[in-house]
Amino acid sequence: MGKIIAVCTSPRKGMRKKNVGEGTLVVEHGLEGDAHTGTWHRQVSLLAMESIEKMQKMGLNVGPGDFAENITTEGMDLVSLPVGTRLKIGGQAMGEVTQIGKECHTRCAIYHQAGDCVMPKEGIFIRVLDGGPVKVGDTVKVVE
Repeated sequence: MGKIIAVCTSPRKGMRKKNVGEGTLVVEHGLEGDAHTGTWHRQVSLLAMESIEKMQKMGLNVGPGDFAENITTEGMDLVSLPVGTRLKIGGQAMGEVTQIGKECHTRCAIYHQAGDCVMPKEGIFIRVLDGGPVKVGDTVKVVE
């Protein structure tokens, strides 16, 4: 089981996201108010704080949202979750892992600064099965 340490949105694709602290996951859509919502398989992105800390150790001044993830977690090995895993997020929301990592077509600013980026390898994507509010401090757990 992990916990949410940031809930992040951005008004446009291709930019860092800002931690807004809370939001609403909408069924088959994504995080309300975020540019990446839609009826596709990558509705919500998650990245572990432990992954962000790897980049901090490389000397980068980065934090939650800087990798364009919607939900930053702590205490959960996200990248080890197989596609199809269901996650209970907060008290009501449910998501299903649809993709682990992503192809980085254009090297982002973080890649150019550090020569590497964790999101393409360690970020995961879910589609929203059950909607509901999510906020910093909520739990994220695998549903067997």
